[in-house]
Amino acid sequence: MPNPSGFLEHGREVPKKRPVPVRLLDNREVYTRTTKDVVTAQAARCMDCGIPFCHNGCPLGNRIPEWNDLARTGRWGAAIEQLHATNNFPEFTGRLCPAPCEAACVLGIGDDPVTIKNIEVEIIDRAFDDDLVEPRPAEDASGKSVAVVGSGPAGLAAAQQLARAGHAVTVYERDDAPGGLLRYGIPDFKLEKHQIDRRVEQMRAEGVEFECDVNVGVDITAEDLRARHDAVILAVGALEGRETGQPGRELAGIHQAMEHLVGANQVVAGKAPFAPIDAKGKHVVIIGGGDTGADCLGVAHRQGAASVRQLDLYPTPPEARDDGRDPWPTWPVIVRNYPAHEEGGERDYASAAAEFIGDEHGHVRQMRFSEVTVDKSQGRRDIVPVPGTERVVPADLVLLAIGFAGTEDQPLLRQLGIERTRRSVIDCGEDWQTDAPGVFVAGDAHRGASLIVWAIAEGRAAAAAAHRYLGGQTALPAPVGAGAQPLAA
Repeated sequence: MPNPSGFLEHGREVPKKRPVPVRLLDNREVYTRTTKDVVTAQAARCMDCGIPFCHNGCPLGNRIPEWNDLARTGRWGAAIEQLHATNNFPEFTGRLCPAPCEAACVLGIGDDPVTIKNIEVEIIDRAFDDDLVEPRPAEDASGKSVAVVGSGPAGLAAAQQLARAGHAVTVYERDDAPGGLLRYGIPDFKLEKHQIDRRVEQMRAEGVEFECDVNVGVDITAEDLRARHDAVILAVGALEGRETGQPGRELAGIHQAMEHLVGANQVVAGKAPFAPIDAKGKHVVIIGGGDTGADCLGVAHRQGAASVRQLDLYPTPPEARDDGRDPWPTWPVIVRNYPAHEEGGERDYASAAAEFIGDEHGHVRQMRFSEVTVDKSQGRRDIVPVPGTERVVPADLVLLAIGFAGTEDQPLLRQLGIERTRRSVIDCGEDWQTDAPGVFVAGDAHRGASLIVWAIAEGRAAAAAAHRYLGGQTALPAPVGAGAQPLAA
């Protein structure tokens, strides 16, 4: 039984952050570990609702009330078993997911929701501390082989599920180490890379093989891939950055956000002596107000930027849920302040760049921008400048963090005879197969850029479908909510 008065006895308490002057000196995680007493008190706030709407909010169908109560009573071994039953990598989701489960928490109707995300992190961190995370190799080999192209969360989840079912799994990754976007796209101050490395070690012990520095479609053809394997899962992500059309876009010093993040993260990993795009001493402008923009903001601070300005196209959101527009348990549009925003910089809402201005050498030096309104009444997004609000500010480095346009056009898809949809993603049927028989798709490559929980959910679902295709006699667990239909255009 849960503690029936826990939510009355304890208020919401989130993890503490390292002081700004200290954390700007390194790239270690911003948040500190939570003590056991705090975790058990926070878990006691869970009401074990008759209808747990946190399940509705979580694409993985995590057994949140179950492992909350196990954490409350200190049964950490049982808690990690419940957590791993639906989620291969809770150390990733607990750090990177925006927690739609908390937005759907019943306690959040009249109080602050349960700190589900932090409890999840502490369960898995304690499991690693206590050596409770062990390889689980299959007892019998199926004699079937599967290629997983891409080693982000979708690819890793699919690979682990299939290996545990007895299939020989090889993961192909074009970077020099597994992890996909987690490896070089996410800064270490959000996810230190030892979190990835120890999972990869576990998967290797379970029989998964990793072939890195391999660009499938270039270094190995689709024909060769299909000759080696009985099935293929495409988990190639959606890394094609969105572009902007303002005058001056062609100037040097204007880059896609991922170009900045990847180079900086490779330096932190010791893979490069210096970052090809360095904010040190520069006036930085970040176009875009989401997660990627905040990552660029934190990296720019650590690189020693002279100033940083971040533009968000939309007005300042409310501090709390607007029940008329975003009724519980839907995901609310509220202001989201990331740790990087505490570290400095200016943030301009309802603002958009109008022009990038360069010097005589063709390098960006200034940006002209203004306040704007966004009109969607005609079924499209019309951005209208507000008269009299135009400004010109220094801009030596401009980073475009305005989202992703979809899966990159790549030789592999053409070799497989697979066409991208008008949303630049890869379509599939309800069995997760693409137009190429025996070739499945999962994660951002199918949905478009989305949440890490959706990537893992789709990886598990595609693995279950591939297992059936290969003649698996026992069903692999797959999230009920991870349907194969893409998001609406």
